[in-house]
Amino acid sequence: MIEMQLWHPVVASIHLRDEPLAVDLLGEALVLWREPGHEGAPGAVHAWADRCPHRGARLSLGRVLNHLHGARLECPYHGWQFAGDAAAQQSASDSGRCVHVPAAPAFEPPATHCATAFEAAERHGLVWVRLEHPDRTHLPAVLAEPPVFEPWSDPLWRQVLCGPYEVQTSAPRLVENFLDLSHFGFVHEGWLGARSHAQVETGRVDEGADGLVARDCRAWQPRAYAGAAGGGWVAYRYAVPHPFAAILRKDAAEGDPVSNAIALFIRPDSPGSCTAWFAMATLGDLSDDEELRAFQDAVFAQDRPVVESQQPKGLPIGKEGPIAEVHGPADRMSSAYRRYLARLGVSLGVC
Repeated sequence: MIEMQLWHPVVASIHLRDEPLAVDLLGEALVLWREPGHEGAPGAVHAWADRCPHRGARLSLGRVLNHLHGARLECPYHGWQFAGDAAAQQSASDSGRCVHVPAAPAFEPPATHCATAFEAAERHGLVWVRLEHPDRTHLPAVLAEPPVFEPWSDPLWRQVLCGPYEVQTSAPRLVENFLDLSHFGFVHEGWLGARSHAQVETGRVDEGADGLVARDCRAWQPRAYAGAAGGGWVAYRYAVPHPFAAILRKDAAEGDPVSNAIALFIRPDSPGSCTAWFAMATLGDLSDDEELRAFQDAVFAQDRPVVESQQPKGLPIGKEGPIAEVHGPADRMSSAYRRYLARLGVSLGVC
């Protein structure tokens, strides 16, 4: 299953601090834990199977130890200690090796006495995990790392993370909603659109090995930008660099002092449920962080009942499916997204 080879966001980095944290990803129970930081910098993160190899207790019930020889995770049952990379003094593949058994202090645990370790990384304010190494012959190179969102690493941009949002629909349904301009005038009437100006321009969509890019997309909005006296056409660019991620960018137009970029990152929880975060980056917006989060919460509250009502919850991507869906001229980007999922062989959240 290709989803096992992809990087997925699992939790906001700020929520992983001193204690181990239990999360689920694609049916795998994980324990996340962070090594103690140094000189104000946060420590490295680890993602292991949430099961002690000794007697099967949940490691997420244990505690993090700042040992003289490096950070360790202690099992809550018998106190076995499992080392992070630095503590094990081994390669990254040896992360999770047992280094101490309190009941037998002189015992030197063999390499087989180890927790199952997965790859973990931090990007865009989130912890990302990959459960399997990718098959390079089938997986595009761009998917070998978490999705790129350039404004998040640019010090000139202000970054705000919104979420998590738990949604009872599939991850692909949520991505497709994010890519859809033509719902603005109905779902977000008075906010992002108006039904009296429902026409949209879908621009040009390019499909390639790096995903999808849509340029010159335009929609009419009742307030073209903060401080504007009235409505106007707003230009957007969309990108899909990952099956369960999408990026929207709105550049400052004439008279508009603000540039905005929003990335949607989704953890697929089941074929019909997911958890989402919005990473927002802005230039020139005078709203404080809480105001930006409140706006995103309000917009998503309008989307939620609609996307949760869609049937089937999986996104139909084949010609033959339980329910056929028809397409209109404004569906150019979403149609390309469905073809992208089919080319990759994505199976979770589609039908």
